Amino acid sequence: MIYDIRHITTYAYQSPVAFSLCALRLRPTSRAGQKVLSVAVELDPPAAQRTSRSCFFGNSFEIVRIDDEHRALKVSATARIAVARPEPPAVTPPWEEVRQQAFGVHDLGAQSPAHFIYASRTVSLDEPVVAYARESFPPGCEILAGARDLMRRIWEDFDYDPKATLVSTPLGEAFMKKKGVCQDFAHIMIAGLRGLGLPARYVSGYLRTVPPPGKERLEGADATHAWVAIWCGPFDGWVGLDPTNNILVGDDHIILAEGRDYADVAPIEGVILFTGGQDVSVAVDVIPVATENAPPTFP
Repeated sequence: MIYDIRHITTYAYQSPVAFSLCALRLRPTSRAGQKVLSVAVELDPPAAQRTSRSCFFGNSFEIVRIDDEHRALKVSATARIAVARPEPPAVTPPWEEVRQQAFGVHDLGAQSPAHFIYASRTVSLDEPVVAYARESFPPGCEILAGARDLMRRIWEDFDYDPKATLVSTPLGEAFMKKKGVCQDFAHIMIAGLRGLGLPARYVSGYLRTVPPPGKERLEGADATHAWVAIWCGPFDGWVGLDPTNNILVGDDHIILAEGRDYADVAPIEGVILFTGGQDVSVAVDVIPVATENAPPTFP
């Protein structure tokens, strides 16, 4: 499947901004299961300086500096991406075996499970969360079967409620409320898995949404998304699970960035000099296209 992605973030400030310094993680990269055919990121007003880099985990990011005074900032990212993910393994090892393998690895590369076993900046290993996850992993249970059961339980036990949490809400609070958004559900699942010694990483990206039958697709109606990847051992590697929707990650999921938690992959973060508040709006379009040579589908 080939997709055209458009991700527009607009900031409106209550007073003039004299200076902005931002980190942008808005350029998807080619990786297992997806190939980036084209990508572009534009800013209005334009940046005085842009520096592109790759982080340790292989995500592309830019440092941008805006020197001109401005009352609004528009960041527009577009990309064309081909996605063809392999089928998940039919049989995986017992979770205890995978845990032992994870703690015994010597590789410290970006894909190593060693980086995804412990607590991180926004994933604390709270005991109530670990106890909740433990119920899905009886002795001898295959690791992917246990992870799928945990995913199902989160989907059944938690309510999707955008008003219940903020991006800064601790996962323990979201767990207690049993409410939140995809970021919360991913963090909770990751915390439970890591608390059992199972490597789990945070994945940000996009999910193609399909309008109801007979309804037109609304422009900007898609959204950024977050899910989990669990390491199933050296043979099966990483497998993606989406606890918000209770599905395995497939060709409708497009990866933007991967890391230990949201703090590693935030699409936009930085420092601005101004007084007053700000309003932020985000619009995302995920549009399937027929061929690589087709013209962009955006108006």
